[in-house]
Amino acid sequence: MGKYFGTDGFRGEANVTLTADHAFKVGRFLGWYYGEKKRREGSKDVARIVIGKDTRRSSYMFEYSLVAGLVASGADAYMLHVTTTPSVAYVARVDEFDCGIMISASHNPYFDNGIKLINGQGEKMDEETIDLVEQYLDGSVTVFGETFEELPFAVRENIGRTVDYVSGRNRYIGYLISQGLYSFKNKRVALDCANGAAWNIAKSVFDALGAQTYVINAEPNGYNINTNCGSTHIEGLQKFVVDNHCDVGFAYDGDSDRCMCVDETGAVVDGDHIMYIYGKHMHDKGALMGDTVVTTIMSNFGLFRALEAAGINYAKTAVGDKYVYEYMVDNNCYFGGEQSGHIIFRNYASTGDGILTSLKMMEVMCAKKKTLHQLASELTIYPQKLVNVRVRDKAAARGDADVQAAMQAVTEQLGDTGRIIVRESGTEPVIRVMVEAESQQACDELCESVVKVIRDKGHAV
Repeated sequence: MGKYFGTDGFRGEANVTLTADHAFKVGRFLGWYYGEKKRREGSKDVARIVIGKDTRRSSYMFEYSLVAGLVASGADAYMLHVTTTPSVAYVARVDEFDCGIMISASHNPYFDNGIKLINGQGEKMDEETIDLVEQYLDGSVTVFGETFEELPFAVRENIGRTVDYVSGRNRYIGYLISQGLYSFKNKRVALDCANGAAWNIAKSVFDALGAQTYVINAEPNGYNINTNCGSTHIEGLQKFVVDNHCDVGFAYDGDSDRCMCVDETGAVVDGDHIMYIYGKHMHDKGALMGDTVVTTIMSNFGLFRALEAAGINYAKTAVGDKYVYEYMVDNNCYFGGEQSGHIIFRNYASTGDGILTSLKMMEVMCAKKKTLHQLASELTIYPQKLVNVRVRDKAAARGDADVQAAMQAVTEQLGDTGRIIVRESGTEPVIRVMVEAESQQACDELCESVVKVIRDKGHAV
């Protein structure tokens, strides 16, 4: 992680941590950098960069600031308007853009926002390019063998332009529909769009595939994104599914790169269940490329044991779908994700895609003629306790000798019957303390024993 960009972009409170000036400078650098690369390669083409945003009130401010920076540096900015992160990745890849930018703070509250950078292959931007962006934000960048304290502005006919590119978003919708291998006729499907980027996309896809689609939290007003709704507040969808006798429910986050599910009984089916259900389905068909499911260290013990029982290999990466994807590329794997619902189907998409994930769950349900509850019941989840502690300094809290001692005490007490993970959030000033054990009581007590030390030592805000 860099000074500004974490595991999932440059994120923070709008105009406090992340300002309009930051956005303008990001646009200035990217517009100049990709144009200069082309010039040095002998091309006369201008840089082409595609931009999407979620429904936060501040997203418009950041969009205009980024666009101003891009065109001032001579790039053409193609605007998808309100759309999902995976749609920006899709369009960047298939329409051969130099890069893509998504304005979103994902599952964070409305007053936060973020800038996610995507390369021309639809993947998260490489660290080398992000380092150059950060250098420019700090006032001086060394690139192409030169050091620049300021970048030249484009003038006259070289000034860039903006292009309304809603057609790109529509092609993405068409691509999602093409992934529906079965008719959803007579299936009652509930969608929680989190008042976010999926609000005008998800229903169109399910309607086109024949579902009886019921949508909640699809009335964004700039302030209500993720507020008591979506994948991080799934209680409303659970109640809606039961009350309306739906066959299944899917909840997305603010930019729709993650999906959580609700089965017909109202039970939550999380990312670990999704990885087991789809991984086993593809394994049984002999179509799980690499015969491996790529997880993170935060996946539940139960998932690993269930995969072992099914004869499926698994890998564990650091937390972040970025690291899951990198492992896939390096090891020729094609499926995996996170417990939080970031699921990557690498042969269909280059990033997590909530709507695609829900379509793949529907595919397994239709293929096996089973309910989601039946599919999920094959996996036994160990009790788990996760506490997020907002702190002043993540590294200081994590490295505190007393905190380390408390962690070691829990590790010794659990032995081989569970585990503790204490890690720094990649996107927030938060320490995450997670314990898995054979009973919920043990999880709660052991987790609290470490959280108490963090708070007692004055690290918590």
